[in-house]
Amino acid sequence: MKTFKDLLTKLNACEKAVEWAGDKTIKEVVETCPRGEWLLWLAYKVDIDVKPLTLAKAHCANTVRHLMDNELSIKAVDIAIAFGEGKATKEELDFARDDAGRSAAVAADAVRYTHADTNAFYAADAVYAACHTVTNDSYTAYVAEAAAATAVAYGAARAKNQMETADICRKYIGDLIIEKVNAQLKTTEQ
Repeated sequence: MKTFKDLLTKLNACEKAVEWAGDKTIKEVVETCPRGEWLLWLAYKVDIDVKPLTLAKAHCANTVRHLMDNELSIKAVDIAIAFGEGKATKEELDFARDDAGRSAAVAADAVRYTHADTNAFYAADAVYAACHTVTNDSYTAYVAEAAAATAVAYGAARAKNQMETADICRKYIGDLIIEKVNAQLKTTEQ
């Protein structure tokens, strides 16, 4: 494996991401990636530390805070951010995740049984994913994007939220992704 594209293929990245990345370097990818969920996925795959990854996911979920209609979801975003900054414990994060999961389940039931607006469901689900430290690597940005897309005209809102979450990832984990990928590429060429 000599190129970043080879690494993406080895990691089983989606075809669209591999095609977009083309022959770009990892630095070019991080600097220009238009989708936060791609950067979160990559960060997870190259094993970025849980705290900065959680911080990035929490800020992605925070992009749809205005759509959250449950105080538990709002509190969970704040705790996930605090955990990412080293100001909350893993136990507090787990408790917030469980609360956010219950909030997402309630919102999902409302959507299923009353045909209510799906914004609250997506927003609560984004928070749950942000608080989950083991899985849901790119899911936070994906559901934040879905929440934004249901709130206004789909295409424009989706593209705007994808770029917003990509900018968040660049800010909080961009350099870490570049370091990890470069280390993996260097290891494999020896």
